[in-house]
Amino acid sequence: MFKGVFTALLTPFKNGELDEVSFRSFIDFQIESGIHGLVPVGTTGESPTVSHDEHKLAVEICIDQANKKVPVIAGTGSNNTAEAIELTNHACEKGADAALVVTPYYNKPNQEGLYAHYKAISENSDIPIVIYNIPGRSIVDMNLETINKLFQIKNIIGVKDATSDISRVFKYKSIIGDSFNQLSGEDATTLAYMTYGGHGSISVTSNIAPKLCSEFMNLCLAGKFDEASKINDKLMKLHECLFLEPSPGPVKYAAEKLGLMSSELRLPLVEISKNTKDRVDEAMKFASLI
Repeated sequence: MFKGVFTALLTPFKNGELDEVSFRSFIDFQIESGIHGLVPVGTTGESPTVSHDEHKLAVEICIDQANKKVPVIAGTGSNNTAEAIELTNHACEKGADAALVVTPYYNKPNQEGLYAHYKAISENSDIPIVIYNIPGRSIVDMNLETINKLFQIKNIIGVKDATSDISRVFKYKSIIGDSFNQLSGEDATTLAYMTYGGHGSISVTSNIAPKLCSEFMNLCLAGKFDEASKINDKLMKLHECLFLEPSPGPVKYAAEKLGLMSSELRLPLVEISKNTKDRVDEAMKFASLI
């Protein structure tokens, strides 16, 4: 069972290459700030545009730098089942604590296809698997019945839910049970998600505000939701502004502002507009980050 806030790590680039020095320093910053876990090469880590070799290298660097201080849930998803199996096995072999596997995007499988996809990955790996359900990016939405069926498979342990449907927390608990690991994938709705009984979150905002996000989550886990709400109020502008343009553009800009890494992106993502930069600056000031 994974609990707490896990950072959906940015992947730093320098002159078109993965910046290992900045990445290792950034991981240290996260751990020293009290973050509960790390998620390399998810969508926020620009997984669609890193090469397979870079993807594997980023996972290896993260596992090595974390050095068992916090758990690592490696992003290993693909809309190609064979590729997802390869990436999941690599993460397992290198010592990741779990794999985050997104629902297949673009080819739009039905519920039977989604079940078969995850079943194949499970049968070919022993690592715990967290389903990543994000209809806004992948188009498909895995329903409760399919998720319940998958939970019966040996190493499928939970879900990162980015549907913004808070009622699903209760539905998963009532039908699948408390042992089903529920992680929020939407920073702006995490407070409500935790109030309903979630176990944690995989966060974009924690890239730049890990201390605030971990303090917020610690209060949630302790059932101190009134106190957590006060921190959430400070973070809410960030939660919103970091998605004014395609992620991770705004959060990489904010990370550069804090001296954590370059804001360099890979095409087809481009530098964010001045208006967005101004709004991110305002949100960072509101959260007392700058």
